Amino acid sequence: MTIQEIYELAIKLGTEADPRGKEGVKKYLARQKKTYEELPAKKKEDFDLESLRNPYSDTRVLFGDLKKPVKKVMAGIDFDAGEVVLADRLNEKGENIDLLIAHHPAGGALSSLHEVMDIQVDLMASYGVPVNVAEGVLADRISEVRRKIGPANHYRSVDAARLLGMPFMCIHTVWDNMGWRFMADIFEKKDHETVGDVLDILRSIPEYKQAIKFKAGPSLYTGNERNRAGRVAVAEFTGGTEGAKEIYEKLSQAGVGTIISMHTSEEHREEAKKYHINLIIAGHMVSDSIGANLFLDELEKRGIIVIPASGLIRVKRLNKTKK
Repeated sequence: MTIQEIYELAIKLGTEADPRGKEGVKKYLARQKKTYEELPAKKKEDFDLESLRNPYSDTRVLFGDLKKPVKKVMAGIDFDAGEVVLADRLNEKGENIDLLIAHHPAGGALSSLHEVMDIQVDLMASYGVPVNVAEGVLADRISEVRRKIGPANHYRSVDAARLLGMPFMCIHTVWDNMGWRFMADIFEKKDHETVGDVLDILRSIPEYKQAIKFKAGPSLYTGNERNRAGRVAVAEFTGGTEGAKEIYEKLSQAGVGTIISMHTSEEHREEAKKYHINLIIAGHMVSDSIGANLFLDELEKRGIIVIPASGLIRVKRLNKTKK
């Protein structure tokens, strides 16, 4: 495969797993096209044309020749300059790594992270929150995320890759979509009696079993394992980053009893507790590893060697994935 083919595969698999569905993604891209067409000529020059075909602004090839053949990748959760230098050192030892694939975005993919948070509106709507309410609640949070990300040194790792000649890409919401779909298929398609039952299933998933040994496994932040679970929602697995704290009230009113989340702030935990939601924190790096593994399996099926790094808990499901 080439870097371009890996990038195209990411868009394809991310769309297939997207909470909005393929039609929802098409509508989003149509809105992007309309926005572009309505811009004055001067502003069109600065528009990210890639967003007209790729609905995930945080999934991009950051550096490298798209035509470059790839036989071996180093993949992980967070890639800073250190990981780039590590890959270069490994190449000096004969590893011949062709491409770095990070999960969390860098460069322009990081500075535009807030743009993918629109997914959360559709996800909340799927759980029964009126779409106008979800959109209104998330609007301020999306603006806040944009402002918080603004001062970051977005291009530090990208520049390191450029200087060392290491092709570099990030796959964020695509992997999160795939992880969300995997978890939703397990937890949202049948009833669960108690919160403890939900936790038992979560702890039995290979990535989480390993994370428990690392002291970074699932934990119950609000509620009790003996509590009845009610409707379970994998509500905080995709959509860029943590959403608005006000959404817990709306989800509670929509009938959600238990939420499975990657991570949460203390402020969000207090809101979940206030509205009697059982909040299960599955763990950040391990939850990111779910979607990563599903994607990396697809690369391995196509003959690419994967070197896991930077917090990735690698679990292979090659015999269980579709070709």
